[in-house]
Amino acid sequence: MDSYESERHQEWVRRFLDGRFENSVFCILAPNGQTWLTRASRGPHQVLGSPSQSIARMKEFAGRYEVKGDPQAALVEDFHSVRQSLNVASADQRVLVHVTGAEEKLKVLRESLRPVANNPSVIGRYHFDFDDGYEWRSKVTGAQSGNGIFMIKPGEFGLDGKVLEKLSLDASSDEMLVGLEKARQTFAGSTAKKVYSQHVAKGRQLEIYFEGAVEYGEDRDGDGEIDRRGRGGRSSRSGRSKSGPRPESRPR
Repeated sequence: MDSYESERHQEWVRRFLDGRFENSVFCILAPNGQTWLTRASRGPHQVLGSPSQSIARMKEFAGRYEVKGDPQAALVEDFHSVRQSLNVASADQRVLVHVTGAEEKLKVLRESLRPVANNPSVIGRYHFDFDDGYEWRSKVTGAQSGNGIFMIKPGEFGLDGKVLEKLSLDASSDEMLVGLEKARQTFAGSTAKKVYSQHVAKGRQLEIYFEGAVEYGEDRDGDGEIDRRGRGGRSSRSGRSKSGPRPESRPR
């Protein structure tokens, strides 16, 4: 969930933090999605401890439950907008797989693409987005008219992108896997790894700004309003790109 793209998601965060809002929250839940297995706090470090401790405890929790479903049937991610998906893909330095077409076709593809998106060679290397609109074409070069599965290299600050590969909406799973790997190799060969401090400094110098769908800031005193100076312990700041200058803490 991205708490700066949805008021509903912010309400979910508040449920875990006793009515407060901070722009990240961490809690491990049982498979029923309701039972808390840990307390909730800002992130895994506060809840589980060091990285080695966190891994050990996660393995412990996972060992309590038998896997009943097919991992390849897991839902395929989707974003609120292409504006957001480009920004997140840029921040994570992944190829964005943008699936665009009529909503009826996308409904089918959300199901049929599950084995591809959950393939071991794909997990963690790409972001997926579904879109039945046309706005994205103004942000992406090489986006010809027509529908399809577009593999996009996001821009340095996630405000634009460039098409690397395109497949038809009827492409087979094997064709998808080949196209994804080809796009990934092109992306990796043409993209320098970001150095966080340098990237943020450059973004500030260029005055890069990412407009969130929901007001930036936190409500640490839980009064339902974003904290201002003198309330909640700190002042709120204007939003910045998730992959460049951005709010005081990374929204997740």
